[in-house]
Amino acid sequence: MQSLFITATNTNVGKTHTTLKLIEAFSSKGFRVGVFKPIETGVTDTAPDATILLEACQKVNENFKDFTPEDITAYTFPLPAAPFCADTEQIIDIQHIIDKYHALCKLCDILLVEGAGGLMVPITKDYMMIDLIKELNIKTLLVTPSRLGCINDTLLSMEALKAREIDFDWCVNLHEDKEDFAKVTQPYYDAVFPEWWSLDNVFKSFISSYTI
Repeated sequence: MQSLFITATNTNVGKTHTTLKLIEAFSSKGFRVGVFKPIETGVTDTAPDATILLEACQKVNENFKDFTPEDITAYTFPLPAAPFCADTEQIIDIQHIIDKYHALCKLCDILLVEGAGGLMVPITKDYMMIDLIKELNIKTLLVTPSRLGCINDTLLSMEALKAREIDFDWCVNLHEDKEDFAKVTQPYYDAVFPEWWSLDNVFKSFISSYTI
């Protein structure tokens, strides 16, 4: 069983959009894809991101067909904030998240784990999203935006992943400032990361590195 953690430089960069594309891409190669959204905040009734991910997963993996969004999340909170802030009663137990991860792993060929916010988002006072990635010891896909200022955000996230010796790949979600990206950002990526790729590429080389 394989797994992949999908994170981003910040919130509203495109983690769920990316995960949906990954579900489609991996399933087209014959993978039984599973999904896990450890924590979702801003939930007033049903977790919106978990619902979208689960519905896509149920189309390609019968092991998830009877699940509800609650089955693929460990914690949800109504306040749209970092988990530590949203968890006003301090109920988050990291081991519960890890146990649920291992349980879902048994139901698929590859489990896609979608984080909340960026790498340094606090889950508890002393435990960040990047600490969960490190503890799970799984490869990570860093999704970066195309807006002005994204070079700084991308490099900072890369430095954090490298400092913890986390195996990662990265891609650009071309959804903001698309017209200006080729002039204000792409020249740097072309010079320093000539093999950079965007979600529009449909993960060709990235997906091919995985086998059942």
